[in-house]
Amino acid sequence: MDSTSWGRRVKAFRKLKGYTQIDFAKSIGVSVSVVGEIERGKRVPSEEFLLKTSETLDIAIAELKPK
Repeated sequence: MDSTSWGRRVKAFRKLKGYTQIDFAKSIGVSVSVVGEIERGKRVPSEEFLLKTSETLDIAIAELKPK
């Protein structure tokens, strides 16, 4: 799994929905540094992170998967 691709997609959808990193991190219950690391491709998102992200952004997890 390419963590950079995951991160780019998370960031794109987060911005599309109007969330800052701070607001988004609070919404899904993680630290801002975790969101930043995932968006920069330094960390692979966990299944729990992806589930909370998809629920918060109202998208399917499949939309976050790198193509």
